[in-house]
Amino acid sequence: MTDVKTMMDAVPTDLYINGTFVAASGNERFEVINPATEQVLASVASAELADADAALDAAESAMAEWAARTPRERSEVLRKAWELMDARIDEFAQLITLENGKAKADAVGEARYAAEFFRWFAEEAVRADGMITHAPASGARIIVQHKPAGLAVLVTPWNYPAAMGTRKIAPALAAGCGVIIKPASETPLTMLALMPLLEEAGVPAGLVNVLPSRRTGALVDHLMHDPRVRVVSFTGSTEVGRTLLKSAADQVLTPAMELGGNAPVIVFDDADMDKAIEGTMLAKMRNLGEACTAANRIYVHESIADEFTRRLSAAMSSLKVGDGIDPSVDVGPLVNKKTLDKVQHFVDDAIAKGAKLECGGKALEGTGYFFPPTVLSNVSEDADCVSDEIFGPVAALQTFVDQEDVIRRANDTEYGLVAYVFSEDMKRALHVCERMDYGMVGLNRGLVSDPAAPFGGSKQSGLGREGGHEGMLEFMETQYISASW
Repeated sequence: MTDVKTMMDAVPTDLYINGTFVAASGNERFEVINPATEQVLASVASAELADADAALDAAESAMAEWAARTPRERSEVLRKAWELMDARIDEFAQLITLENGKAKADAVGEARYAAEFFRWFAEEAVRADGMITHAPASGARIIVQHKPAGLAVLVTPWNYPAAMGTRKIAPALAAGCGVIIKPASETPLTMLALMPLLEEAGVPAGLVNVLPSRRTGALVDHLMHDPRVRVVSFTGSTEVGRTLLKSAADQVLTPAMELGGNAPVIVFDDADMDKAIEGTMLAKMRNLGEACTAANRIYVHESIADEFTRRLSAAMSSLKVGDGIDPSVDVGPLVNKKTLDKVQHFVDDAIAKGAKLECGGKALEGTGYFFPPTVLSNVSEDADCVSDEIFGPVAALQTFVDQEDVIRRANDTEYGLVAYVFSEDMKRALHVCERMDYGMVGLNRGLVSDPAAPFGGSKQSGLGREGGHEGMLEFMETQYISASW
C-alpha cells in the first residue's frame, strides 16, 4: 500500500482538457474530504463555463480523427487501457477508499470491475454490425450501419468513482465518440488519476476531458445546449435525471439515464438458506449499501422469517467497521454527513412505526461518518425506508405468505431497476422473475452487475442500457441507405 501523502502528491487536481491538466478559468477550487477522517485530501479545480467550451472544442477536434480510425485501431487502444489499469488495481483501489470511504475489498472489486469495461468494449468495438437486405416490395437494397453519434456528456455519481466513469467512457470511445466527463464533487480524484493511464494507452489528446466543478447544474446544462453534443449519459438520482431529461429535450439529445432504485428481495420458503443469506448480504452490503442496486425491501416467507432474521443479524453483526484503508475492515464510512443523517432518520422512523431493532441502529460517535450494519424486522409498509432508497447498511425485513401478494408489494414502486428472488423451485422462480417489473433480476444471486450484460431499469429507474452490446449502441446512430444495383 502506497503512503497516503505520497499517493496524494501524485494525483492530479486540475481540470483535464485537451490532454493537459490546467487550472480552472476562474481559478476557483474546492476541497475533497476523506469520509473516514473528515480531513481534506486535496483541493481540486472547479470548472467554469469557459472551461466547458474549451473541452468541447478539444473533443470535437479529436473526435474527427478518432472516428475515422478502424474499429480494430480503437479496440487496441481500449485493450491497452485495460492492461494498464489491471496492473494498477491496488493503486486505484486505495484512491477510491480515500475519497469514497469504501472498505479495501469493495474498492478492489470496483477497480477490477471498472477496468473490465475497457476489455469488454475493446472486444465490442469491432462488432458494430450492420446489415444488407433486399426490400421485398421495392426491390431496393436496404443497407444499415451504425455511426458515432457525436460528442457525449458523461455525468457520474460519487458511489463508484472509477466504474461509473469507465462504464461510460469505454463504450463511447469504442463507438468513435469524444467525451466530456463531469465527476461527482465528492469523488473527482479517481477519474483525474485515470487520465495519464489513458494517455499511455494511446487515447488522443482532447478525446476525453474531465471537468470537476462545484457548479454542476450550470456546467452540465451549458454543455447539453451546445449543438455539437448529441448524447448525455447520467448516473444518479431520479430527481436530477428528470431535470436533465428536460434539458435534453431542448436539443433532442439521446439520453442514457441510470437512475434510482428501490430493490426488493423475495426469499421463498423453499430457498436455500445459505444462498439466501449470502445473496442478501451481497445485495445489501456491497459498497456499504450505497448503490442503486442495493437491497432495500427484504420480503421473507413467514415460515422461515425467524431463522432468516437470526442468521442475517449474526452475519451483519460480525462485520468490522472502521477506516477502509485497513484491510481487515469490512465496512467503511458513509460518504458524508448528509448521507449519515438520512440513514439515521430511516432507522429512527422505522422503529417509531413498530419495527424491531435486531442489531446496529446508531451512528458511531467520533470522527468519520460511520454507521454500523443494521437489521430491522417487522418493518411497516408506511416506514420511509420502504418507499425511498436507504443508501446505507440497513436491512429492512418484512414477511409474506401469499406469492401474488408479495409480487404486488415488490412491484408497488415508481422504481424498476433490479429485484432479487431466492427459490429452489425453478419453475416458480422463473415465473416470479418474469412478473417482476424491473429491468434486471438476480435469481439466487445477490449481484447482477457485469460489463457483458445490459445494465438498466424500467419505469423511473432510467432509460437505455450500459454494458453488453447495447452499451456501445447508446453512443451510435443507425443510418439506413437505400440503393439499387
